[in-house]
Amino acid sequence: MSRIAAVHGALPPHRHAQREVTDMVARTCLPPGADRRVLDRLHENAQVRNRHTVLPLERYDALDGFGGANDVFVGAAVDLGAEAVRGALRAAGLRATDVDLLMFTSVTGVAAPSVDARLVGRLGLRQDVKRLPVFGLGCVAGAAGVARLHDYLLGAPDHVAVLLSVELCSLTFQRDDVTPANLVATALFGDGAAAVVVTGDRRPRTAGPEVVATRSRMYPDTEHIMGWDVRSTGFKVVLDPAVPDVVRRYLADDVTGFLAEHGLKPKDIAHWVCHPGGPKVLEAVSEALALPENALDVTRRSLADVGNLSSSSVLHVLRDTLAERRPEPGTPGLLMAMGPGFCCELVLLRW
Repeated sequence: MSRIAAVHGALPPHRHAQREVTDMVARTCLPPGADRRVLDRLHENAQVRNRHTVLPLERYDALDGFGGANDVFVGAAVDLGAEAVRGALRAAGLRATDVDLLMFTSVTGVAAPSVDARLVGRLGLRQDVKRLPVFGLGCVAGAAGVARLHDYLLGAPDHVAVLLSVELCSLTFQRDDVTPANLVATALFGDGAAAVVVTGDRRPRTAGPEVVATRSRMYPDTEHIMGWDVRSTGFKVVLDPAVPDVVRRYLADDVTGFLAEHGLKPKDIAHWVCHPGGPKVLEAVSEALALPENALDVTRRSLADVGNLSSSSVLHVLRDTLAERRPEPGTPGLLMAMGPGFCCELVLLRW
């Protein structure tokens, strides 16, 4: 089995109360003099108290289309990514030259050379390090990335693999767009990064949980409910109100079936490491799985404190779970996230 050796989160320096972000969105998205009551209500109901942004709020007015926003993404993603990877390696007691595979994921910007390539020299990674940049998985990529590192390490048990996620969601907010999807996105999403170090079975054991097994699931006829509509202005969000309904329809069978293969039931899971999609999604997850009232407390607290960080969010929840909880050896946990496809990724953990 592979083992999670360390998780480190990184956030941009600009931190704002939700009301400050709401005011910025009103300036950039609503017509002059428009009634902002719908925007205010959406932002108030998002259960987000604070968020971080890669730029000061006053600079978003000046972003010039997709190119300008993407230029900011590339520079900031390298800086924030370097901070996250250094922190994770330091926490794991490893050096940059120990890394055999670096996987990079983001859905909020593009770069060629990719961000992972730009980090090789900056971090002092080996020249023969394997790299895997991934685009398009969206919110599910934090869980899917851990799962794919596990797959890799099954065939290379003496290796060290790192997943880096950088999501600068504020750069995708669409100006002059009053559609419900854009206003909901501006209410929920924030900027952040996270890095996870995962080690193979032949590496020295660490205190983190083992990855026992993984499960990927695609849901039929759901491609239209989440993703991007790529425009000259950048990434226009596709976010269908049916997402919670899809969760209620499919998630319980997926989770119970996956756990049953390992002799477990949902009531046996001590720690639920769940992506904070938003209040309605979390309600759907809790109802579908009949979770105890406090099962998603760490997730809800992350949503309130930094917002939805797309693929980075579930990794922040994982970091907080590792820091705050002290599970008994052998205790099972489940890491899970959902994203465009529409799809779900499940990762069974054992402390």
